[in-house]
Amino acid sequence: MTAIHTPEWVKHAVFYQIYPDRFARGSAMRHDAGLQFMPWGSDPRLQGYQGGDLYGVAEKLDYLRDLGVTALYLNPIFASASNHRYHTYDYLQVDPLLGGNAALRQLLDEAHRRGMHVVLDGVFNHASRGFWAFHHILENGPTSPYLDWFLIEDWPLRAYHSDADNPPNYQCWWDLPALPKFNIHNPGARHYLLSVARFWLEFGIDGWRLDVPQEITDDSFWQEFRQVVKGVNPQAWICGEIWDDASHYLKGDMFDAVMNYPLGNALLRFAGARTLRRDYIKPHLPMTPLDAPALIAALDQQWQRYPRAVNEAQLNLLDSHDCARALWMVHGDDSALRLAWLLLFCLPGAPCVYYGTEVGLNGGDDPDCREAFPWHQPGVWDSSLQHQLRLLATMRHAHPVLRTGSLHWLASGETEVIAFSRRLGGDRALVVVNSDSRPHRLTLPMSAADSMTALVSPLGWQADSHELTLNLGGRSGAVFIG
Repeated sequence: MTAIHTPEWVKHAVFYQIYPDRFARGSAMRHDAGLQFMPWGSDPRLQGYQGGDLYGVAEKLDYLRDLGVTALYLNPIFASASNHRYHTYDYLQVDPLLGGNAALRQLLDEAHRRGMHVVLDGVFNHASRGFWAFHHILENGPTSPYLDWFLIEDWPLRAYHSDADNPPNYQCWWDLPALPKFNIHNPGARHYLLSVARFWLEFGIDGWRLDVPQEITDDSFWQEFRQVVKGVNPQAWICGEIWDDASHYLKGDMFDAVMNYPLGNALLRFAGARTLRRDYIKPHLPMTPLDAPALIAALDQQWQRYPRAVNEAQLNLLDSHDCARALWMVHGDDSALRLAWLLLFCLPGAPCVYYGTEVGLNGGDDPDCREAFPWHQPGVWDSSLQHQLRLLATMRHAHPVLRTGSLHWLASGETEVIAFSRRLGGDRALVVVNSDSRPHRLTLPMSAADSMTALVSPLGWQADSHELTLNLGGRSGAVFIG
């Protein structure tokens, strides 16, 4: 069996996900004359560009560091003809609208100077119609030397005018003709994609988040991908976008981790049990409430799938560019977000915050969740959410037991109260969350409880050498360190 090794820095990171076109416009950005952008803050359902760029990200690094962020995950940044940039036409150039390669160079230098890591989104399953090799096929037809880089089924190509009766006659992602699928078995296409992975790691990025990696069904490609990545930087992180059981990919020979949607979904279903949008239909994201025993069962099931080294390196998130924002999923119930965050920051794995959630952005499913960060409207920010995020990140950074300690469930005797401890050497942490709107009085057996210090405090508590008694207010949590 392959030994499991995951990057150490990820286990101690707090991530922040950024959708580049919608995060920030940089003062250093110089566009060519005559370009036109939508006004900042325009309706995200409009498919235009609002003009965020990588210089803007670099200029906001101090804001992010103040929140406690230590790592960035950027949605795609390579040259593309879509604002989300999952339609790549040049994998070796950062989109000029984002500032080009020079802007990424500045962002990496500024981030690394602050001790922050930067992870890029890798879209290797499919390209776009504008990708140079597919464009060559469009121009030359069956005589193109690049014909076998893609999976062509018939001629002439229906690259622009396909429908249900006349679907694309080449393999593409979700039958979208704009997204032709690579033939990963072609040695030229394969070498090209692996060279892209190597190029940007040598440029200085700290890892890859992989888009729809399950759709590349050749394990040997991902095994070779890992060899390339780790050959450049053994501490580079490989995180796959897999929404369900990913155990096949997490045995030490392909990925280090995945986007841990099941964990985040379970936390929201517990913390927001009374306010969930039960009519929100999203594959792999059930919207049925969980009580404390059901939450424990769901988390145990998730953790038992993977080795500890993987669980500690997972990307734990409540929301992202591919689903509704956390606040929207709980009908704007900010208490649910706060409780889910508290758990997220105290459980194994790297917590990740989607840009703008910390100021109260509340968009629905894609594309509504891709709105512009309201730098232009600071009066609408929920500063209390920012304050809590900063508190939780500071707490996690200060106490390694919350990052890599072992986890032990404690019997609370209540269906709406969850309690657990974490242990690392002689250090201990106790975390208790009451999802009920009513107060609860809770007594937990804890050896040497009198030596514990409350970081996030309940309304009242008493401790002696044998037990801890808590008066938990409604919709509240407590964290003790000892």
